[in-house]
Amino acid sequence: MTKIKDISESLEEFAPLRLQENYDNAGLILGNPETEVNAILFCLDSTEDVIDEAIQKKCNLVIAHHPIIFAGLKKIQNQHYVEKTIRKAIKNDIAIYASHTNLDNVYLGVNNKIAEKLDLINTKILRAKEDDSTGAGLIGELKESLRESEFLKKVKKAMSVEVLRHSDFLERKIKKVALCGGAGSFLIKDAILANADAFITGDVKYHEFFEANSEIFLMDIGHYESEQFTIEIFHKVLSGKFPNIALQFSEVNTNPINYST
Repeated sequence: MTKIKDISESLEEFAPLRLQENYDNAGLILGNPETEVNAILFCLDSTEDVIDEAIQKKCNLVIAHHPIIFAGLKKIQNQHYVEKTIRKAIKNDIAIYASHTNLDNVYLGVNNKIAEKLDLINTKILRAKEDDSTGAGLIGELKESLRESEFLKKVKKAMSVEVLRHSDFLERKIKKVALCGGAGSFLIKDAILANADAFITGDVKYHEFFEANSEIFLMDIGHYESEQFTIEIFHKVLSGKFPNIALQFSEVNTNPINYST
């Protein structure tokens, strides 16, 4: 009999909670650790629609990248999307677990998954935390140098994005690539100091694009887009250890941002 605490322990062995940032709320957010797990649904965001999907698929544990609760809830009135999600999960005995910045900060976590999609080699942590195996961002190399326009096409295809924002073309070849899933503009200077030719992340603000300073090709592919394959990490971590538990990927697109032409 597999319990929620067994799943939690496996995830935390891979991405220890001590590695999460101090503002974060990773771990078991809702549920009893002693509850037996029927089936698991992996998602990026545990929204109300995802809880509906879990109900339909008979999953009593949702594992998300983003915590549905960052700060304490003072009321649950079924008005805000967080309140609606938590209320529905409680009513249907569905537990919610999140592995967030702790998963960002491990070498084989979120950033390594992006590097895999881009076929980068010789990867290492961009800004080390405790040692070279933990920290923020990742840096690696393409197997062959690409023109900026070619690299754009590669990123779009690998990350399944149709639209992205970027700084000016520098008319240089791209070989060394730094990246950070989610909001990683705080690493722009680190990428430049590491002599990266390009830096990929999401949530780059207007003035932050100036920080490229004609020294690096800066690309904003979107927050959701950069982390969309995180669910594959959850599956890989748990599939070998719990072969008798049904593991399912959410089919709900939780990206709150839409693009119109």
